[in-house]
Amino acid sequence: MRIADLPIPPPLADRYRQQGILELYPPQEICVEKGLFEWNNLIVSITTASGKTLIAEMAMHHHCARGGKCLYVVPLKALASEKYEEFSGKGLSVGIATGDYDRRDEYLGRNQLVIATSEKVDSLLRNISPWLGDITLLVIDEVHLLDSSDRGPTLEMVITKLRYQNPRMQIIALSATIGNPQELAGWLEAEPVTSTWRPVELRQGVFYRGKIVFLSGERSVPSVSKFDDLNLVMDTLGEGGQCLVFVSSRRNAEAFAHKVAGFLGSGDGRRSAISDELCSLSEIEMEKELAACIRCGTAYHHAGLRREVRSLVEKGFRKGDIRCIASTPTLAAGLNLPARRVLIRDYLRYEAGEGMVPIPVREYHQMAGRAGRPRLDPYGEAVLIAKGEGDVERLADWYLNAPPEDIRSRCATTWALCTHILSLISTGFTTDYTGLSDFLKRTLYSHQKGDEALLENVLLQSMEYLRISEMVFEVGDRYRSTEYGTLVSRLYLDPRSAELIATTMRKNISFSELGFLQLICRTPDMPCLHLKKGDQHLLDRVLREHGDALWLEIPFYGDEEMEGFLSGLKTALLLLDWANETGEAIICERYGVGPGDIYTMVESVQWLLHAGTRISGMFAPHLATMLGDFELRVKNGIKEELLPLIRLRGIGRVRARRLYNHGITNPAVMKAAGRAQIVPILGAGITDQIFAQLEGGVEGLEDTQVSLEGDQ
Repeated sequence: MRIADLPIPPPLADRYRQQGILELYPPQEICVEKGLFEWNNLIVSITTASGKTLIAEMAMHHHCARGGKCLYVVPLKALASEKYEEFSGKGLSVGIATGDYDRRDEYLGRNQLVIATSEKVDSLLRNISPWLGDITLLVIDEVHLLDSSDRGPTLEMVITKLRYQNPRMQIIALSATIGNPQELAGWLEAEPVTSTWRPVELRQGVFYRGKIVFLSGERSVPSVSKFDDLNLVMDTLGEGGQCLVFVSSRRNAEAFAHKVAGFLGSGDGRRSAISDELCSLSEIEMEKELAACIRCGTAYHHAGLRREVRSLVEKGFRKGDIRCIASTPTLAAGLNLPARRVLIRDYLRYEAGEGMVPIPVREYHQMAGRAGRPRLDPYGEAVLIAKGEGDVERLADWYLNAPPEDIRSRCATTWALCTHILSLISTGFTTDYTGLSDFLKRTLYSHQKGDEALLENVLLQSMEYLRISEMVFEVGDRYRSTEYGTLVSRLYLDPRSAELIATTMRKNISFSELGFLQLICRTPDMPCLHLKKGDQHLLDRVLREHGDALWLEIPFYGDEEMEGFLSGLKTALLLLDWANETGEAIICERYGVGPGDIYTMVESVQWLLHAGTRISGMFAPHLATMLGDFELRVKNGIKEELLPLIRLRGIGRVRARRLYNHGITNPAVMKAAGRAQIVPILGAGITDQIFAQLEGGVEGLEDTQVSLEGDQ
């Protein structure tokens, strides 16, 4: 089927022709035949690199050419950014939304296409963003995450709400790993499109004693060392290919990258340029060691690295300058980094309470799907490493010959549903018991289980909690949300988090930076740091010296609550260090984390600190101003003395400290000093931006907030 014959806008067809895309791949052709351009719903379960994104892109341009509006939902912020870059500049106005959970973001509605995470879409629904009612096409990327215990309930509710609100909207759901596409298609009233076709042949095998045993045939691998994993990598690089190696932990990723670097030796000028750029970004030892690996043509990739550093690694790999990446499984979650050979070295992973368990089949398929670079590789290989002879057949049965697991709804628990039921009531989606019950019958859970009794029981338990917490009340046969309940829903809080914050603030407590952070870090919404063996001494000392500053009671040792309490306290201490301008290198060493972990914690806590500040206005107004200032301090990583400066757009923690150290303590002093004194401190460009604000009036700057990393 030729691109020129499709009902897509001519500029898009011309762009495809310039890229050499003249005909559709077979799975794409099936989508057209099943009604892609007739607005039929589609479940597209096809292999990685077989053209899922192009299917969505053609449909989006088709809708927008007819006055429609499209919403593209992704699971990760990084993937949202990647898709934003991919779809921009092709004739559509594109917007992106990934944060600020209590904003309506009406400006997004001016765009023809909006890319957003499922959590952000849920927040927009709770805040009644009017443009969501205009959506004509919903694209759900990585739809298999419906099966995720943390993200699944939100994604399921977002899909159900949007279908409820826009019954004529077309849905295109994309994934490479759906075990039950027919069942999912039944829920969405969609046509299932399944295919194992790939543009590059995928050879799957298990390595043992110098040979890869494929599903058909074998291949010998030369031994250049005593390490199986290194032999497989060097075999790939020797043929001119690139290699991705998936391991079970950050430490293993770093160790393997160093091992490959030691074998490869020093690299060329292009790698040196990447390495030098990385060195200029950080003084953290982990990133310096990564720079040394990159100089040799290898790298590691995990969540402990900052986003800019991970982007450098990804860019270097795409350009071919980096030949091998050792990664934790995070790299397999949607990012487009294909390689000649994918090596799944560690197929066992530690699970709390279970020990070492095999990874899911879906996760194996996500990793294996990265094998084979279109137009660069004649084939791709996905290889597992067997520990013993008996593992060869066992691994083939577990992974090579096995389909991915079925997608199962994860929403039928009280706590998964409670927050969504509150949002349904507060937004007026439905306001009586029958309406709530009918809505839940539209969910994937109801479609799969048909267990109305369980759903009714969960609904009753959720409503009871919301009533006791005074978030909803009854007026006749209708439910209404209280002012408190509406605020909780719009702030995108788990009702349990809101109750912990509100109950604590009702106790007439006095302001404490550590107390506020400790409270926020004990809410169900806040991801916390894991405890390590070396943490106990630090935490014991803090409890002895600063226990009076904590807002939550210290459990008795041996209490089952103690581990969670200490984990929250450790996270609070890290954030307090950040707010007191402690250097990244010291924080990383003190808490056993990477720079990426610091920024993840700061990003996570920003929204919760803001929510806590808003709730304090209702239950502890005497704290509101102090909490608001502290929220801004944590967001930017600054001491209190820098608050007046940080409120200027373009001034982050580094520039604010530089100005303060030169005697420029607030906007008024800066304005009085004049441009000539500021240019040597900030440079001409930034100075011009700042004085443009100052000339608009020093007053009114107090509400201005800057991005997390500001001027770094």
